Amino acid sequence: MNQKTVVVGMSGGVDSSVAALLLKEQGYNVIGLFMLNWEENDPNGACSAEEDYADVRRVSALLDIPYYTVNFAKEYMDRVFSYFLAEYKAGRTPNPDVLCNREIKFAPFKAYAEKLGADYIATGHYCGIIHQDGKHYLRKAVDTNKDQTYFLNQLSQSQLNGVLFPLQDMPKSEVRALAQKYNLATAKKKDSTGICFIGERNFRKFLQEYLPAMPGKIVDLSGKTVGEHIGLMYYTIGQRRGLGLGGVKGEDGRWFVLKKDLEKNILYVSHGDESPLYSKACEVSQMNWIPDLPQGEILECNAKFRYRQDEQRVKVRIKDPTHAHIEFAEGQRAVTEGQFAVLYKDDLCLGGGVIETVQY
Repeated sequence: MNQKTVVVGMSGGVDSSVAALLLKEQGYNVIGLFMLNWEENDPNGACSAEEDYADVRRVSALLDIPYYTVNFAKEYMDRVFSYFLAEYKAGRTPNPDVLCNREIKFAPFKAYAEKLGADYIATGHYCGIIHQDGKHYLRKAVDTNKDQTYFLNQLSQSQLNGVLFPLQDMPKSEVRALAQKYNLATAKKKDSTGICFIGERNFRKFLQEYLPAMPGKIVDLSGKTVGEHIGLMYYTIGQRRGLGLGGVKGEDGRWFVLKKDLEKNILYVSHGDESPLYSKACEVSQMNWIPDLPQGEILECNAKFRYRQDEQRVKVRIKDPTHAHIEFAEGQRAVTEGQFAVLYKDDLCLGGGVIETVQY
């Protein structure tokens, strides 16, 4: 039997390192591929990707696998970052990690891997996949605390074809333990958090480099001006911290962001009763169905409106293949335009779409 080749997207983190290790142990011909998606030096003048690539080299040497690097910085700028900026400029809150998967990791990355002779591609994502009768189903990971199906909700059937997720049945603790057992250089490396191209930097400071801040009034529900915001793009619905209203008394509880008026450049806030934050439905566009469009107009399932959220019962009215109206069984707090509504049935991810409007 011919040995199958799998190209592993190696980020320099522990998850992708262990993914490569497992595939090597399973008898695959493994090739590591490091993606450079963001070109920038840190304040000290060092390329922030250098350390990650050094870890890819160390892990690849230990596993005795070849490794390559590919530069997708232009594709990332055109397909992900430009969208990210446009959404913030429009007063919305985008999720670039979802776009990165659809537009980079399972697009030009996959095409490049195939040029290297890949029969399969693999990543260190915590999610499961089922290839059955020519269709590809996205399944939740065994480690539900780490499950990343939310970020893969936009992948098409062609993108999921030939994909392996070696960590789908492993808890994170086991991944760490395996990395330590094999003395991988990434065994104790801290997990990356937040948006990849921002890293540990101050988000507001980063955004100011690309979008001009337009300060304006912070107004409460009575119409009284209670402060000044530094630019609507820096705030999201439901936000409590960083409003700069510490000295302004709220009768009951902390201040929170209620809504944004882009036209008048006003940030509306309230305090105490959070019921105005709770919505009953939303309209969704750019729906992607996994594995395909369900039969019928109505679908009863569960949904998540942000990554760190328990699944919520919903009724989905399918308006057309890419648009849906989602009704919530219970009111949902701070559902935010620009984020993704992701659908689930039992342990399968059914896909998702972009939240366009929210109904209160």
